[in-house]
Amino acid sequence: MNSPLATPALFHLGPVPITEAVLVTWGIMLLLGIGCSIATRRLSHNPGRFQSALELVVEALDLQIREASGAPAQTYRAFIGTLFVYILAANWMSLVPGVEPPTAHLETDAALAALVFVSVIWFGVRANGLGGYLKSFAYPNPVMIPLNILESLTRVFSMFVRLFGNVMSGVFVVGIVASLAGLLVPVPLMALDLLTGAVQAYIFAILALVFITAASAEGGTDHSNAEKGSP
Repeated sequence: MNSPLATPALFHLGPVPITEAVLVTWGIMLLLGIGCSIATRRLSHNPGRFQSALELVVEALDLQIREASGAPAQTYRAFIGTLFVYILAANWMSLVPGVEPPTAHLETDAALAALVFVSVIWFGVRANGLGGYLKSFAYPNPVMIPLNILESLTRVFSMFVRLFGNVMSGVFVVGIVASLAGLLVPVPLMALDLLTGAVQAYIFAILALVFITAASAEGGTDHSNAEKGSP
């Protein structure tokens, strides 16, 4: 198994190297896009079993958003839902023989963390205006400005490290046990890897929601309370 820090390019698009993680990500995006298009093509006021199952998933997501943020679910549903579904699908790519999850590579997790960082700023500015968002860094007093800026960077970095470490460790463990014990013994570990992938997707999405909610709180006064809601 290659080092997780070494991601050789499969080919280049001009000067841009295309790695396995990028190809798998494109595949996940394509499958999710096609799946969503098919799933929502024939929605009905009298839902069948499949539509009822989808609505149950959306309702569960909405409930988590309302409980974690206190805001209407539609405010964050699109971003948080997409983030969760992508990470979940990416983590579960470990079940496909010969495919490593994109989230087991540093560049993917760094890109997700950067996306959350930008979204925190965007939602914060949208909720409070540019001046109000910048003012939140002076909470509770201007002396805290450097620490608050550093905090906003380190907490996103911690999300990146947590996701990479947990997913990569699962890939290593399953791979090592499979090479030593054959194909049947690792099955319980693969089930555990599925559970871990789901938990990591949930934690990443909820942490992103908590940080966005804190940035969107007027004047940053709910910053500490939102942090307490972090898993």
